[in-house]
Amino acid sequence: MSKAPWLASYGEIPATIDPDRHPSLAHMLNEAMREHAHRPALRAGDATPGDASLSYADVDRLSRNFAAYLQHAGVKKGDRVAVMLPNLLAFPIALIGIVRAGAVQVNVNPLYTPRELQHQLVDSGAQTLVVFDGALPTFDAIKANTSVKTVLSVAASDCTSASGERAAQPGSFAAALAQGADLPFEAPMLCGADPLFLQYTGGTTGLSKGALLTHRNLVANVEQFKTFMPDFMNPGEEVVVTALPLYHIFALTVNLIVYFSIGAENWLIANARNLDGVIDVFKAARPTSFMGVNTLYAGLVAHPRIGEADFSRLRLAGGGGAAIISTVSERWQAMTGGFIREGYGLSETSPVLSFNPGSVDHFTGTTGLPVPSTDIKLMNDGVEAAPGEPGEICAKGPQVMQGYWNQPEATRAAFTDDGYFRTGDVGVFDARGFLRIVDRSKDMILVSGFNVYPNEIEAIVTALPGVAECACVGVADERSGEAVRVFVVLAREAVLSEEAVIAHCRAQLAAYKVPRVVTFVEALPKSTVGKILRRELRDGE
Repeated sequence: MSKAPWLASYGEIPATIDPDRHPSLAHMLNEAMREHAHRPALRAGDATPGDASLSYADVDRLSRNFAAYLQHAGVKKGDRVAVMLPNLLAFPIALIGIVRAGAVQVNVNPLYTPRELQHQLVDSGAQTLVVFDGALPTFDAIKANTSVKTVLSVAASDCTSASGERAAQPGSFAAALAQGADLPFEAPMLCGADPLFLQYTGGTTGLSKGALLTHRNLVANVEQFKTFMPDFMNPGEEVVVTALPLYHIFALTVNLIVYFSIGAENWLIANARNLDGVIDVFKAARPTSFMGVNTLYAGLVAHPRIGEADFSRLRLAGGGGAAIISTVSERWQAMTGGFIREGYGLSETSPVLSFNPGSVDHFTGTTGLPVPSTDIKLMNDGVEAAPGEPGEICAKGPQVMQGYWNQPEATRAAFTDDGYFRTGDVGVFDARGFLRIVDRSKDMILVSGFNVYPNEIEAIVTALPGVAECACVGVADERSGEAVRVFVVLAREAVLSEEAVIAHCRAQLAAYKVPRVVTFVEALPKSTVGKILRRELRDGE
């Protein structure tokens, strides 16, 4: 156990949670559906034919029907079911049905290429695929190389009042729900140790690996977040807008499962790249909670229509997935009245490891305090870092994965000898126990023997008026080994020179950190979650 400097900052927050409060995630979800049966549960925020809203009773009925269909189709406890969907109403219905059937959900990005999809289906051994109809051609290109036997196509209209015709269409998700309504369902015995999700990592250093998360992992992380943020968890009163994709662990756990467990109303956005559509949902939903990544927040605050939205009920704006830039939080606060609370986690940790608690009343520039029942230590070459010194973030807690699916060697390498998960991120604790992410260790730039962390450079450059967003990478340099290069996207109608950016950095950074090259670009490469892909910028040179 580390020295846990963060506990002194907890105030009235309990230091631990009961990870076995619910025997399984199915028990937790069933309780929510009973308790909040008549409350609104889900709404399709994007334009969808028909009535695009479901109550908790509707979700209970439809997910039970899907669980019955899966059992009738031969899906047994522990079998893997791949779900390749954007944020449609069918996603949570499929998820809860899979959970109730005791199967393991494999979350798949619907924008995957055939190669990426094939790897994930083959590696997981999934024999059932729930897939957005727009992604069917991707699967068709590789289906002969997989073990998939059952394919259910999903349309945007599924689970709405306009799904009637599709209920008669063989192979459709709507038809599966209709069939399940006439089939018996017997809930399997489930416990915390049973597998729940295969959450595949991004595969930035090769083929992606499936983090095996159990029912106990997810129950624990839900309890950790709720215990840590009680003032933002009012049962039956919260309204959350979900723009981040549910196949990503941040939105999956926090937006969907945490808020579902307290009877919140959840507005799903299938295409967050359409910022006009996001703003339209803000106007209609008037949310109390919103989760985003830095690039999404940056795009919203720069949008000319952001002033149309009413943020008077918004009490929690959370950020994760990548560092939140202070300038972005300042712009968001100027528009909405509230700052962005940053958190930190990974697919392998269900995901939340730390968050800025309710007692914080300003943007901290940190990822907050470790959540209850979580121990974090910072390690350098097997030795714990001294107070105030950076080190690799290593975590232990009930939310940490069991290991990587069918990869015992990778699992062993991912943990220290005393059982801490090695995140690969470099962090530092301040005197109050708040954790600041310095950067990914693999993104660190070595300039003449000095460590340069891109996050720091990006924060400085983004603060320069006229800069919309930027990304920093290292490039080979004969004199210094590596040099700093910054790619800059300008705000609308802004004019800046390379010399102006460098001069701005020179005034605030040590000489070895100052960018050697500034490149202006129209846009930065990003993942579907909105993370800037520094690797593509490096590889593109």
